[in-house]
Amino acid sequence: MTTDLTNADGTPAEELPTTTADDNATPAADSDADAPETPEQDAEATEDGETFPRAYVERLRAESARYRDRAKAADGLAQRLHTALVEATGRLADASDLEFDAAHLDDPEALTAAVDDLLAAKPHLANRTPRGSVGQGAVPSGDGSAVSLLGMMRPNA
Repeated sequence: MTTDLTNADGTPAEELPTTTADDNATPAADSDADAPETPEQDAEATEDGETFPRAYVERLRAESARYRDRAKAADGLAQRLHTALVEATGRLADASDLEFDAAHLDDPEALTAAVDDLLAAKPHLANRTPRGSVGQGAVPSGDGSAVSLLGMMRPNA
C-alpha cells in the first residue's frame, strides 16, 4: 500500500510506503533469525563486534589498576631516591630545592652539573654549615694528661 503525495505546486512527490499491523510483525521475526544460535556463532559475533565478556573486562581493569598503583609507588620511590642523592652531596641546604629529574638517578655527573647550575643561579640555596675550627668549643691540648690554667690562657694571649 502506498500513498500519493503532491508538492505545494501540484507536482507529484515520491510515493511513500505505509505500514500496517502485518508489516510491524515481520521485523521481529527477522531479528530472531539474525540472532546466533550456537556458541560458535556467538563467539564470531563477539570478535566481529569487538565486545568482550564482562568478567574479562573487569579482570583487565583490575590488572591496569594494579599497574597504576605500582607506577605511583615507583614514582614516589624515585622522588625519595632523588632527594637522598641530593642530600648526599651536602651542597644544598634543602634537597627539595633541586627539581626532580629521572636523569639524575642514573647519571651522577648530571646530578652534580644540575646542583652546580642551581647554585650558580641561586647561591643563597647553598649549605652554610661551618666546617673546621671556628674558635669555639673544646680545644684539644697537647698531652691531655694535666689541665693547667696557665696553659689555657697562653694560646689565647
